[in-house]
Amino acid sequence: MYNGIGLNTPRGSGTNGFVVRNLSFVKPPPRQKEYDADEFKSNPKVKKANTAILDHDRKRKVEVKCMELRIKLEDEGLDDEAIEEKVDNLRNELLADIEKIGETDGKNLKEYETHQLSAAKEKANEKMKKALGINKEYVEGSAFDRELQEKLREERKAKREAELEVKLEREEKERSSKRRRN
Repeated sequence: MYNGIGLNTPRGSGTNGFVVRNLSFVKPPPRQKEYDADEFKSNPKVKKANTAILDHDRKRKVEVKCMELRIKLEDEGLDDEAIEEKVDNLRNELLADIEKIGETDGKNLKEYETHQLSAAKEKANEKMKKALGINKEYVEGSAFDRELQEKLREERKAKREAELEVKLEREEKERSSKRRRN
């Protein structure tokens, strides 16, 4: 018996014990999964980059550069006080510009640098939204919400009518002032 199928032993059965697949069985068609309408209304979950991890990584890069300078100066044979002073100066300069250290476009990042990748993706998305002229108030999927679209259409219509009334009043005032002059 293999995987619970077939005879325990072929002895006395008049067969060799080989199990043959039933080729006459027809599988039923797969059932389609029923989806909730609410599943499509919610936006996809995008994980934000953890700023604490990003800050830690930037500080780590600063310390790596300081350590490289320390090793270089020790190889040159400077005394400890001069080395400490130069390393502290470099550290202060780098910490002043710490925001510029971690900026990358995301192309040179490894797949395990998930927070850096998500920060780069957020930056790219913001750049794309700016290029396409998408407002910050825009909600994804709102174009498919018929009630919201009807409401927005009514608001635009009321705004146009109010602007038209203001324009007509202005023109009427101009006409009346011209009549008074003449």
